[in-house]
Amino acid sequence: MATTTVDTSAPPTPDADLQAVRELHEARRLLLAEIEKRIVGQKDVVDSLLVALFARGHCLFVGVPGLAKTLLISTVADVLDLSFNRIQFTPDLMPSDITGTDVLEEDHTTGRRAFRFVAGPIFANLLLADEINRTPPKTQAALLQAMQEYRVTAGGETYPLELPFLVFATQNPIEQEGTYPLPEAQLDRFMFYVTVSYPTAQEEREIVRSTTIATRPPLRRILSPHKIRELQDLVLRVPAADHVIKYAVDLVRSTRPGEPDAPDFVKENVSWGAGPRASQYLVLGAKSRAILDGRMAASVEDVRALAKNVLVHRVIANFRAESEGVTSAEIVGRLLEKVKG
Repeated sequence: MATTTVDTSAPPTPDADLQAVRELHEARRLLLAEIEKRIVGQKDVVDSLLVALFARGHCLFVGVPGLAKTLLISTVADVLDLSFNRIQFTPDLMPSDITGTDVLEEDHTTGRRAFRFVAGPIFANLLLADEINRTPPKTQAALLQAMQEYRVTAGGETYPLELPFLVFATQNPIEQEGTYPLPEAQLDRFMFYVTVSYPTAQEEREIVRSTTIATRPPLRRILSPHKIRELQDLVLRVPAADHVIKYAVDLVRSTRPGEPDAPDFVKENVSWGAGPRASQYLVLGAKSRAILDGRMAASVEDVRALAKNVLVHRVIANFRAESEGVTSAEIVGRLLEKVKG
């Protein structure tokens, strides 16, 4: 007779949640201290990464080579005690190189043959998709189910991914030969589009100083996968007032040129605006940002702070905008000035 396991644990109390927020705020300070042992500057990039991490969001990091995008992601995996795999995306990469494949094995004692699934590198807590736009859309699509449903289907069988599961991808914006633009469906799976900029002169001097010596500081692990899952659940319990949700939805709907209330500059320069997933990510990101800052409520300012990272890759500029040099980032910036909370 089958038995049913009943979860008898009490739901978290408000006091327990407040204590968890305080613990996460302290953990953030410790995380930043560890990350700064290897990464100089890039404060906004690191903040965006942590917000996405606790909001269960995937990130696309875009910047020229040599800005430590790969090092940052591997460092975060080390500090958070997460299993980590890196895939170098190339034109000849196949979907099975990501998800895994069935191999035929023979039992030498019985002579029987059977297929066994060999898991691919996607089976990790943190997956670095390095130069994701260097592989064709068919191979890029191998990530779609995993990023949305946290499972992989291969050979007619479905395999769950161990949580937390996050895809952090990198992309080089200047070298376009031999690259394949990410389809909109793939882009929409990424919570944030994070631009990684050049360091300041002072930061660059410190980078050169710290990377041209023999010693490399050891990293201390701060959070376990189990604790990260608990904090991700905490984000879902953070309250967002009706006016915060309304602002997020109003901002997203204003990106759509077909909306009656869309600004004229949107109707003139945008082919397609952001979908409902953008509204969800704005609110989830606002909640995550709030608790990382030690607050137990999301605000309009949290939404505004994350808007560019959430919207810039979801606002598709039309031919007129491209011919006049109007970028999606500029359109989102104008929307933030026009749509008030």
